[in-house]
Amino acid sequence: MKIQLSIDYRTNWGEAVCAEFLIKKSKGNNVRRELMLETEDGVLWTGEMNITDKDAISLSYYYNIKKGDIVVRQGWMGMPRSFRFDNSKKLKVRDFWRDLPVRAHMYSNAYCHLHNLKIEHSSELTYFDKTLILRVNAPQLLEGQVLAIVGDLPLMGAWDASHALRLQATGLHEWSISLSASSLVTPFEYKYVVLDEKTGDLKYWEEGANRKCNHVSVAENEVVVLYDDELHVDARHWKVAGVVVPVFSLRSEGSQGVGDFGDLKMMVDWAAKTQMHMIQLLPIYDTTQTRTWQDSYPYNSISIYALHPVYMDIRQLNDVKDKDFMHEYELRREQLNGEFTVDYELAVRLKRTYIHRIYEQEGTEVFASEDYKKFFDDNAKWLIPYAAFSYLRDKYETSDFNRWPEFATYDEAAISRFCSPARKHYKDVAYYYYLQYQLYKQLSEVTRYARANGVVLKGDIPIGISRNSVEAWVEPHLFHMNGQAGAPPDAFCKEGQNWGFPTYNWEKMAEDGYSWWKERLSKMSQFFDAYRIDHVLGFFRIWEVPLHSVQGLLGQFSPSMPMTRDEIRMYGLSFHDEYLVPLITEGILYDTFGPELMQRVKEQFLNVSGRDRYQLKPEFDTQLKIKEFFAGAEDEESEKIRNGLYSLTNHVLFVRDKDNPEMFHPRIEAMSDPAFTALDGSEQSAFSRLHNDYYYNRHNNFWYEEAKKKLPALVESTGMLCCAEDLGMVPACVRPLMEELRMLSLEIQTMPKEYGVTFGRLENNPYRSVATIFTHDMATLRMWWEEDQQRTQQYYHDILQKDGMAPDSIPGWLCEEVVARHLFSPSMLCLISLQNWLSIDDTMRYPDPSEERINVPANSRHYWRYRMPLYIEQLLNADSFNDKIARMIEHAGRA
Repeated sequence: MKIQLSIDYRTNWGEAVCAEFLIKKSKGNNVRRELMLETEDGVLWTGEMNITDKDAISLSYYYNIKKGDIVVRQGWMGMPRSFRFDNSKKLKVRDFWRDLPVRAHMYSNAYCHLHNLKIEHSSELTYFDKTLILRVNAPQLLEGQVLAIVGDLPLMGAWDASHALRLQATGLHEWSISLSASSLVTPFEYKYVVLDEKTGDLKYWEEGANRKCNHVSVAENEVVVLYDDELHVDARHWKVAGVVVPVFSLRSEGSQGVGDFGDLKMMVDWAAKTQMHMIQLLPIYDTTQTRTWQDSYPYNSISIYALHPVYMDIRQLNDVKDKDFMHEYELRREQLNGEFTVDYELAVRLKRTYIHRIYEQEGTEVFASEDYKKFFDDNAKWLIPYAAFSYLRDKYETSDFNRWPEFATYDEAAISRFCSPARKHYKDVAYYYYLQYQLYKQLSEVTRYARANGVVLKGDIPIGISRNSVEAWVEPHLFHMNGQAGAPPDAFCKEGQNWGFPTYNWEKMAEDGYSWWKERLSKMSQFFDAYRIDHVLGFFRIWEVPLHSVQGLLGQFSPSMPMTRDEIRMYGLSFHDEYLVPLITEGILYDTFGPELMQRVKEQFLNVSGRDRYQLKPEFDTQLKIKEFFAGAEDEESEKIRNGLYSLTNHVLFVRDKDNPEMFHPRIEAMSDPAFTALDGSEQSAFSRLHNDYYYNRHNNFWYEEAKKKLPALVESTGMLCCAEDLGMVPACVRPLMEELRMLSLEIQTMPKEYGVTFGRLENNPYRSVATIFTHDMATLRMWWEEDQQRTQQYYHDILQKDGMAPDSIPGWLCEEVVARHLFSPSMLCLISLQNWLSIDDTMRYPDPSEERINVPANSRHYWRYRMPLYIEQLLNADSFNDKIARMIEHAGRA
């Protein structure tokens, strides 16, 4: 079958249009081919390919723009052009370039599964001796509607919609009609109309001017395809409400002290009952490093694929045959489940004991099943390294693989032999195969159940990986292990954040088209139809903290464009090396330590470096050295000295570039530091100009181009609806690229993105966004209300339009109003935390608002242990409460 393509595209010098083909075969051995198009004028590109594969059944393709071997722009891959293969025909396609459609969300798995739309492509169209095919995308159609064509030709009803010709659904939102060109007279004019699928009644005409098909020549045995632009009809705004809750926070009568995948299935029932259509989770991946409560931090996983064993629903496993064990287990389970916070260590220990017993009892039988064998074959690439890592972590009692006496450096062949069934320890390694098999089976069932009940599961993909993880062990070349990812200072943490994660080696990842990320997202899409990119700013630039730092103030953005000494002078500031050295004076020491500790600090930790000048002794000149010195000291005085010494190291105006020591970055937020106030007025003015230009102007185009190399390929690699957490210090380049990629932003009224505004206006939220009240990193509504009386009063008066004084504690009826206002916002998704949903009823929430807190970002050792205050069974039976929520959602147009 010959295929001839033509497309208008104005390229830049050195660029060419390329079509990427997928030829599907009856025997399943599909092949990919590339067709480089040619041009004479740099605008009209044409190309021809002869496909002779005898067992081909269909072909599909999409376009790329290449410069040499590098793809510089990618056409929309979400809906490839697809056709039935017929070796007797010549296919001629008149195309146009397709970027991500404005209504890209309507092609997402989230939208499709909620509307029972088929995502698979179909290409069954009739071919005539001479065939003309018209194709159009119409995502605006609702269930029970079909598309038809009416025009000025008698064949098309002569503008009588009652005689319109129906089109055929040939793909997701794609409609086609195959016409015999022998009976057509061109040119002709036409429009698309929407009909009732069952009755054929006219619903409406498309808007705008008539479409026109100009002179088209169709030869014998030719199939000419004309692509139209999208149906000219405004689409209704699809709006969804949902709940945000970590799995560990769920609590049912049968839980084992922590939420599990069985509880999540019950939450699907509650969501469906209340007209919610989305449940957003926190990361659910295995974080087992220390087997202590510190592993409760869900963003520090040891694997990007392995699910956390703590989420195993023991109820779905068989009973252990030992009745005494079962009796003791049930007593411990009931006691643990009665607690109102998660006891992470006890819950993990209880589950691990049970799973080991059931593994001993039935592991061999499970391994013999065909279902397990398929799971193993499909997941062996990550499963074998994960099992080996977990076994070695247990054996050597550390997840820091650098400290293992064997296999500290990963060797695929050696690990394959190590995991051989013939090895003595195989049963202990295979335990982790069994564990993940059961977890994947349970979560897959939750996903199936959620889709069947009209509920979308939304996952969370952390920006970083643990430096003590399977990925860091297996693929260290993909990461910069000599740096630490974090976040610059903000309202939540004035010292900045140091997450400890290694940063990504994007150059190495780009070599194979970011396959590491694509595989990660593909696996995620097995369970989720939407996802949140944690800290999307990290794809533009990441805040990289040196290994010798504990806090985040001495970091620098990576990638970035550091400054030379001459550039700094151009701002009117003479550069001195002393700007790189912490400024420590008598006054700073007095303000930091007070008169009681000041003398001890000077004697033990400092050297005199000049008149009223001190410097840290070499053994204390970094935060890491200070941390190690005070390791184990928990008394109040030691803590004050340690934190004070940390702050001394931050008193600099510039930090050296991590790659070039003769280039520099202004220390972020230095204008609030004593090193800045020590400058004279003109120097302060010059530094302020330099600082603001550096952080808010200098990098905009650079960071835009950096993110554009990565994000398009990742966002389009799956059908999941992509939502971004774009909070914090947001460069101006972020919003335009997110708009291009149709990514949903995160909108929080108390964190407006407009400069100088205290509270955002919900009615101004962009449609392509997620509205929420607060995230898991923030106080809940009730906690926030009591934190700052002056700010609360302003919100009460200016936003809620209430007179008088705001109540000291926010009552349920007022929480209900705040939630309702968010539901009525224009945002596509309105996802409210479970705590804030429960806050609307005084009888459903914790008496003390502080019990609702999930995380405190400023505390790197925070214990993640929030549990919902009632059982899910009680929540399901709270008819009055549930009816209220359902009415709120329905009235807001989100049912």
